[in-house]
Amino acid sequence: MTRKLFVTTALPYANAPFHVGHMMEYIQADIWVRYQRMAGHEVHFVCADDAHGAPIMIAAEKAGKTPQQFVAEIAAGRKQYLDGFHIGFDNWHSTDGPENHAFAQDIYRALRKQGLIAIRSIEQFYDPVKGMFLPDRYIKGECPKCGAKDQYGDSCEVCGAVYSPTELKNPYSTLTGATPVMKSSEHHFFQLSSQRCLEFLQDWTQTPGRLQPEVLNKIREWFATDDEGRVGLADWDISRDAPYFGIRIPDTEDKYFYVWLDAPVGYLASLKNYCDRTGRSYETLMADPSLEQIHFIGKDITYFHTLFWPAMLHFSGRRTPDKVFVHGFITVNGGEKMSKSRGTGISPLKYLELGMNAEWLRYYIAAKLNAKVEDIDFNPDDFVARVNSDRSASTSTSPAVRPASSPSASAGI
Repeated sequence: MTRKLFVTTALPYANAPFHVGHMMEYIQADIWVRYQRMAGHEVHFVCADDAHGAPIMIAAEKAGKTPQQFVAEIAAGRKQYLDGFHIGFDNWHSTDGPENHAFAQDIYRALRKQGLIAIRSIEQFYDPVKGMFLPDRYIKGECPKCGAKDQYGDSCEVCGAVYSPTELKNPYSTLTGATPVMKSSEHHFFQLSSQRCLEFLQDWTQTPGRLQPEVLNKIREWFATDDEGRVGLADWDISRDAPYFGIRIPDTEDKYFYVWLDAPVGYLASLKNYCDRTGRSYETLMADPSLEQIHFIGKDITYFHTLFWPAMLHFSGRRTPDKVFVHGFITVNGGEKMSKSRGTGISPLKYLELGMNAEWLRYYIAAKLNAKVEDIDFNPDDFVARVNSDRSASTSTSPAVRPASSPSASAGI
């Protein structure tokens, strides 16, 4: 039986070029898509730039550009990576496209109609010099647990404590250095705490074959139990105050969707853009009961894709994902986190500029990945040995990897 597949990878944030972690996910998904097509199945493989949020707005301002100009320059550099590593997306779009604006606002209206949007006042830090509410990562201070200085507003990198920004001692804005003040603002919340959402998500997540066992085990931890034994989820703050680069919330003047609300909607928007561009009917495709919706993502965004995203889709009257494939991170030299400053980063473009064969890296990553949510380690010596050893058993006539030209930590590739 021929399958019909709608496949996506996580949307890269449009504030920097691709790193090797992006390429690992794209290679994984691309190989899976190629296999499905070789088996005769119909596949629609799309992605987009995640173009909204305070970090992009602030970076653009520092660069003396509009957010749209800043994102466009980042997007213009994507093709050389994708072509260089033979990644075959059918469409690449942007969450700032008109399709995404329309879809995000329609989903919000549907959730509001379902009685799942609540508006309530909250207090948060405000930069009186910049004139804006501060996201957690733009507030620093002393850790309320261990006293370490220059810690971000959500967690301490020294002792690992998690806290709210208002708990920081001697807080300051990383944008201006000013001491933030407390200010009230009305925010919009998606009521994940509702019994309807809880019952739906418990059923959706436990559908056999939808999620890997490790992912399902992690999700069970998120269904918190209170002192009285009641299970529930916290409501999700889906709004941000102006100034903000994003999609305006309907019927408001100064409220915008939090970037994580409209980012996954970008999957649908990119598919709609692809259908319009190629003369297909998006509505007919999405209404086909045989269509399977497949997402490839990293483990750090599991929460959004297995709780927020399916709930948003279901209660707005849309189909929900059939499978979410989660992978771990890519590390270097025995589990060390990649760092450009330490010379342990792997630049995909530098790899190609050195004349290295893209197929070598594709093969190495494919050989290391498996169905589990495990980090995979890139070791230069192992890379050389693995590719050369496995080549010896093939009929390939391409040159072997030479240790002298292989990626290494010291080379800072």
